Amino acid sequence: MIRSRLKRNSVGLLQGTFQSLGQVAPAADIAILLVASFSIAGAQTILAVIFGWLIYALWMVTPYQLSKFKSNAGSYYAYAASATKGGILGTPTALSFLYYDITGAAFGILGLSSFIFLISPAITHLSYIWILFAAIFTAYIIIITYLGIRPSLNYTAITGLAEVLFLLIAAIIIIIKVGPGNSAIPFDISGKYSVGFASIMFASVFSILDFTGSGVVTTISEEITKPKKNIGKSIVFAMIMTAIALIPATYALTVGWGIGHIASFASTSDAGLVVFSKYLGPVGLVLLIIFTINSYASNGVSKATAVSRWWYSAARDKIVFPESIGKINPKHRTPANAVIAWALISFVLDVSVGLIFGPEDAAFVLEAGTGISIIAVHMLANTSLTLYARRINQFNFWKHGVAPSVATIVGLIVLYFTIDNIITRWVSNPTGVNDAYLASFIITIIWIVIGGFAFTYHYYRKMPQRLINAGEFDIEKDAY
Repeated sequence: MIRSRLKRNSVGLLQGTFQSLGQVAPAADIAILLVASFSIAGAQTILAVIFGWLIYALWMVTPYQLSKFKSNAGSYYAYAASATKGGILGTPTALSFLYYDITGAAFGILGLSSFIFLISPAITHLSYIWILFAAIFTAYIIIITYLGIRPSLNYTAITGLAEVLFLLIAAIIIIIKVGPGNSAIPFDISGKYSVGFASIMFASVFSILDFTGSGVVTTISEEITKPKKNIGKSIVFAMIMTAIALIPATYALTVGWGIGHIASFASTSDAGLVVFSKYLGPVGLVLLIIFTINSYASNGVSKATAVSRWWYSAARDKIVFPESIGKINPKHRTPANAVIAWALISFVLDVSVGLIFGPEDAAFVLEAGTGISIIAVHMLANTSLTLYARRINQFNFWKHGVAPSVATIVGLIVLYFTIDNIITRWVSNPTGVNDAYLASFIITIIWIVIGGFAFTYHYYRKMPQRLINAGEFDIEKDAY
């Protein structure tokens, strides 16, 4: 009989909501990360962000629906593994999710180092100081996550709520101070400053990444109260809060910079900081810097919490990971081995790539694989929703058939734009960094497709019962 060693009912709806929001890191998006979207969509970046939010909200239908059926820390892996009686979707989903975990850590480990370089140019001559920043950040997320889910998610809840309120209030103040500079032009697809619908949709691909992670609350399904109700609510509340934090602030950046000068926004790496400093003064600038650093920290804690939980679930099933990865610390009731293993592997990878390309370029190179792998995870999850709903005789044509199918089609479109961008950059400008982007893409595909097939075939031939049992545990149905 399977037994969960995680502490049940440790957290509630509030912590669940900010477990998801922590992955989004809204202040970091506003401070520096929206530059990519502005470089493509210009004055219509607000539309790209809105479309990106709508697309990601569509993707969230799947974990929202699946969370009503199953409460398992394995999240997307467990959903996929139990979608069919043979469990054949579990291993490719696990490998895709694993790749996302390892490469996605670059957002925090390398992203924070790059941000500190940006705000403290005087230290850039210290060539390897960023490694120290990365090491401190890695140690921080290990310690906070190791101490247990309640203190770690209480931290993300308190600071996350303050971050959302700050961005909303700051956006309102900027919009008011802009006065006559406010305009409907950012919402006009065919006007004088329009870049065209195609460019807006392409920019939305980058905006989607701003919302990535909103579904990771599913990884705390074995520790949250009333998981079949609160997981879905957490996803909805987190998506609403990301919209509140990012959409008004994006418009404020647009009109605050000046619509007529918006082309120069993308060439300014700290454009968000510039706008906040201009309209909110030194206090607003310092607060944005503080909340941006907190964004990276919250992202790291949220990611470590999510990774350790689903790794624990997979190790419990003896799928992909050894059982030792699933060992639970008896005092804090955390998957300590999983936290430490993920953090150290990610740190070594990030530093290795960072030494070759520098921390900023290395983060973007690794994030290319992150984007592709998480799209694969979502598409596999969409398929899993349809199959699992049929398997348990709960299938609804619109919720379990149409919605996930449309989400998969959208995912394929986003994947096309992502791959096209990588290949186009490599062909038109064959630099070392663009070579690395292409290599990252190829490695991602090999890892997911060939690795997924190889693992599935191995278990199917040698240990079929593992596949059959994988992901079947439900904290609200099984003994624990």
